Amino acid sequence: MAVTERARGARSVAGGLGHRTVSAAVAEALRQRILSGALAPGVQLRQDALAEEFGISRIPIREALLQLEAGGLVKIVPHRGAVVSGLSIEEVEDIFQLRVSLEPQLLILSARHLTPDDFSELRALREEYGAALKAGTVETWGELNRRFHLGLLRHAGRPRSLSIIAGLLQDCDRPTRLQLSVTGDVARADLEHTTILDLCEAGEIVAAANLLRIHVEHAGRSLIEIYRRSAAATA
Repeated sequence: MAVTERARGARSVAGGLGHRTVSAAVAEALRQRILSGALAPGVQLRQDALAEEFGISRIPIREALLQLEAGGLVKIVPHRGAVVSGLSIEEVEDIFQLRVSLEPQLLILSARHLTPDDFSELRALREEYGAALKAGTVETWGELNRRFHLGLLRHAGRPRSLSIIAGLLQDCDRPTRLQLSVTGDVARADLEHTTILDLCEAGEIVAAANLLRIHVEHAGRSLIEIYRRSAAATA
């Protein structure tokens, strides 16, 4: 079998390193593929194929997969081995339905109370997020997205609802990175964040809430389609 460019790079990473360092290097390489969406939820990670790709024995591969399991990125499943972990399609649908129901309402309550300092902070955060999207620093996308959305909703005066949204956004961290990586929707996400913020600052709160609903709905639909394609490919 021909050696791919990715395999050549993997072998160069593993070559000449100590046993523990090799497993850590393999774990990091696989971690980046999972976080970027190159390895989607449900994909099986076969030890023999990975050992061949990285040009090493199965022992450090097994140790790397255990490290990833400890970090919640893979699950060791009986009779299947290591599988990339992730939310089910039903869980994704539930999360985004809840976000669509709650976030626009909370924005209407919050936006009128956003101060000039709040807007300055949100614009700085949006710029940081936009720069991260353009730079392709995938590992930061979910957290920056979470902070931006919660920043918009901070003055809603609904602590229980905000706690629910915070949990949903945390659950969306890796799925958000996956959706943006696979669809290439980074420009759309950046523009919609900017426009939502502009509308809030201009006092056009209902329009901002409507755009926020469209923004969340689109991300949810895109992500569900990614999960369905992944499920069909691994069936």
